Amino acid sequence: MKKFNALTRIQFFLLSMFASVMAFAQEAADDLNVDVDVDDATAGGDWMSNPLVWVIGALVLILIIALVARGGGSRD
Repeated sequence: MKKFNALTRIQFFLLSMFASVMAFAQEAADDLNVDVDVDDATAGGDWMSNPLVWVIGALVLILIIALVARGGGSRD
């Protein structure tokens, strides 16, 4: 049987505490009253919620990363 050293015991304790906190955070009250107001974003000026803006922004970001990673120096 393998002996646990102090570091392994501390790591195990922290991991078990994290797991129990995460499990406790999933519990909800029985009488939880949630009022959700959903507005139609396509009719207004909320352009950040438009998926096309996010797709174009992601493509521009990927293009910038590719250009920076490529270098830009001359290849002699």
